[in-house]
Amino acid sequence: MAQKTILFPTDFSTASDAALVHAESLARQMNARLLIVHVEEPPLAYGGGELYYGLPEPNSERILKMLEDVRPADPSVPYTHRLTMGDPAGEVVRMAADEHAEMIILGTHGRTGMTRLLMGSVAEAIVRRAPCPVLVYRETAEKLARKKAAATA
Repeated sequence: MAQKTILFPTDFSTASDAALVHAESLARQMNARLLIVHVEEPPLAYGGGELYYGLPEPNSERILKMLEDVRPADPSVPYTHRLTMGDPAGEVVRMAADEHAEMIILGTHGRTGMTRLLMGSVAEAIVRRAPCPVLVYRETAEKLARKKAAATA
Protein backbone atom coordinates (compact mmCIF):
# COMPACT_ATOMS: atom_id res chain seq x y z
CA MET A 1 0.00 0.00 0.00
CA ALA A 2 1.44 3.36 -1.04
CA GLN A 3 2.03 5.98 1.60
CA LYS A 4 -0.52 8.77 1.69
CA THR A 5 0.66 12.19 0.58
CA ILE A 6 -0.37 15.69 1.60
CA LEU A 7 0.95 18.34 -0.76
CA PHE A 8 1.97 21.54 0.97
CA PRO A 9 2.94 24.41 -1.36
CA THR A 10 4.85 27.28 0.23
CA ASP A 11 5.71 30.77 -0.94
CA PHE A 12 7.69 31.37 2.29
CA SER A 13 5.08 33.86 3.54
CA THR A 14 3.58 34.07 7.02
CA ALA A 15 0.37 32.69 5.49
CA SER A 16 2.27 29.57 4.43
CA ASP A 17 3.97 29.30 7.82
CA ALA A 18 0.58 29.37 9.53
CA ALA A 19 -0.83 26.68 7.23
CA LEU A 20 2.16 24.37 7.88
CA VAL A 21 0.94 23.75 11.43
CA HIS A 22 -2.33 22.40 10.04
CA ALA A 23 -0.63 20.38 7.30
CA GLU A 24 1.64 18.78 9.87
CA SER A 25 -1.27 17.94 12.16
CA LEU A 26 -3.29 16.31 9.38
CA ALA A 27 -0.23 14.41 8.11
CA ARG A 28 0.30 13.00 11.60
CA GLN A 29 -3.39 12.00 11.91
CA MET A 30 -3.48 10.41 8.45
CA ASN A 31 -0.06 8.74 8.67
CA ALA A 32 0.87 10.68 5.55
CA ARG A 33 4.06 12.26 4.33
CA LEU A 34 4.22 15.96 3.59
CA LEU A 35 5.39 16.89 0.13
CA ILE A 36 6.64 20.45 0.69
CA VAL A 37 6.77 22.29 -2.62
CA HIS A 38 7.89 25.68 -3.86
CA VAL A 39 7.20 26.75 -7.43
CA GLU A 40 9.63 29.29 -8.80
CA GLU A 41 8.11 31.44 -11.50
CA PRO A 42 10.14 31.75 -14.71
CA PRO A 43 11.66 35.14 -15.58
CA LEU A 44 9.21 37.58 -17.13
CA ALA A 45 9.28 38.03 -20.87
CA TYR A 46 7.84 41.05 -22.65
CA GLY A 47 7.59 42.58 -26.09
CA GLY A 48 9.30 40.44 -28.69
CA GLY A 49 10.22 37.77 -26.16
CA GLU A 50 13.27 39.47 -24.67
CA LEU A 51 13.86 38.74 -21.03
CA TYR A 52 13.37 41.61 -18.64
CA TYR A 53 16.62 42.04 -16.72
CA GLY A 54 15.48 44.98 -14.60
CA LEU A 55 15.04 42.71 -11.59
CA PRO A 56 17.73 40.32 -10.42
CA GLU A 57 16.94 36.68 -11.04
CA PRO A 58 16.23 34.80 -7.82
CA ASN A 59 19.17 32.82 -6.58
CA SER A 60 18.10 29.17 -6.87
CA GLU A 61 20.56 28.06 -4.19
CA ARG A 62 19.05 30.56 -1.75
CA ILE A 63 15.52 29.45 -2.64
CA LEU A 64 16.47 25.80 -2.17
CA LYS A 65 17.94 26.62 1.26
CA MET A 66 14.73 28.47 2.20
CA LEU A 67 12.70 25.45 1.06
CA GLU A 68 14.84 23.04 3.08
CA ASP A 69 14.18 25.20 6.16
CA VAL A 70 10.42 24.58 5.81
CA ARG A 71 9.79 21.41 7.76
CA PRO A 72 7.38 20.03 10.31
CA ALA A 73 8.19 20.71 13.95
CA ASP A 74 7.41 17.07 14.80
CA PRO A 75 10.35 14.91 13.64
CA SER A 76 8.07 11.86 13.37
CA VAL A 77 6.16 13.40 10.42
CA PRO A 78 7.85 12.26 7.19
CA TYR A 79 8.43 14.90 4.54
CA THR A 80 10.20 15.56 1.27
CA HIS A 81 10.96 18.77 -0.57
CA ARG A 82 10.46 19.61 -4.21
CA LEU A 83 11.52 22.76 -6.05
CA THR A 84 10.09 23.28 -9.53
CA MET A 85 9.61 26.08 -12.01
CA GLY A 86 6.46 27.19 -13.80
CA ASP A 87 3.02 28.59 -13.14
CA PRO A 88 2.44 28.09 -9.38
CA ALA A 89 -1.17 26.93 -9.57
CA GLY A 90 -0.58 24.74 -12.61
CA GLU A 91 2.48 23.08 -11.11
CA VAL A 92 0.76 22.41 -7.78
CA VAL A 93 -2.24 20.84 -9.53
CA ARG A 94 0.03 18.77 -11.82
CA MET A 95 2.13 17.58 -8.90
CA ALA A 96 -0.96 16.66 -6.84
CA ALA A 97 -2.17 14.50 -9.74
CA ASP A 98 1.26 12.94 -10.40
CA GLU A 99 1.77 12.13 -6.71
CA HIS A 100 -1.84 10.97 -6.17
CA ALA A 101 -2.07 13.37 -3.24
CA GLU A 102 -4.93 12.84 -0.82
CA MET A 103 -5.07 16.55 -0.08
CA ILE A 104 -3.48 19.94 -0.74
CA ILE A 105 -3.08 22.28 2.22
CA LEU A 106 -1.99 25.86 1.61
CA GLY A 107 -2.06 29.28 3.17
CA THR A 108 -3.60 32.30 1.54
CA HIS A 109 -3.08 36.01 1.95
CA GLY A 110 -6.81 36.61 1.50
CA ARG A 111 -6.43 39.58 -0.79
CA THR A 112 -9.62 41.18 -2.02
CA GLY A 113 -10.68 43.92 -4.36
CA MET A 114 -8.22 45.53 -6.74
CA THR A 115 -5.18 43.75 -5.29
CA ARG A 116 -6.74 40.35 -5.98
CA LEU A 117 -7.84 41.45 -9.43
CA LEU A 118 -4.32 42.60 -10.35
CA MET A 119 -2.39 39.77 -8.72
CA GLY A 120 -4.83 36.91 -9.29
CA SER A 121 -5.34 34.17 -6.78
CA VAL A 122 -3.13 31.11 -6.83
CA ALA A 123 -5.22 29.54 -4.07
CA GLU A 124 -8.43 30.02 -6.05
CA ALA A 125 -6.91 28.50 -9.20
CA ILE A 126 -5.72 25.49 -7.20
CA VAL A 127 -9.14 24.99 -5.59
CA ARG A 128 -10.84 25.13 -9.00
CA ARG A 129 -8.49 22.69 -10.74
CA ALA A 130 -7.20 20.34 -8.04
CA PRO A 131 -7.73 16.58 -8.43
CA CYS A 132 -8.18 16.21 -4.65
CA PRO A 133 -9.62 18.10 -1.67
CA VAL A 134 -7.95 21.42 -0.85
CA LEU A 135 -7.75 23.04 2.56
CA VAL A 136 -7.00 26.76 2.34
CA TYR A 137 -5.98 28.39 5.61
CA ARG A 138 -6.17 32.11 6.16
CA GLU A 139 -5.06 33.72 9.38
CA THR A 140 -7.45 36.21 10.89
CA ALA A 141 -6.53 39.89 10.82
CA GLU A 142 -6.29 39.79 14.62
CA LYS A 143 -3.64 37.03 14.59
CA LEU A 144 -1.66 38.83 11.90
CA ALA A 145 -1.73 42.08 13.92
CA ARG A 146 -0.47 40.23 17.01
CA LYS A 147 2.39 38.66 15.02
CA LYS A 148 3.41 42.03 13.59
CA ALA A 149 3.32 43.63 17.05
CA ALA A 150 5.45 40.82 18.51
CA ALA A 151 7.97 41.10 15.67
CA THR A 152 8.45 44.83 16.18
CA ALA A 153 8.65 44.61 19.98
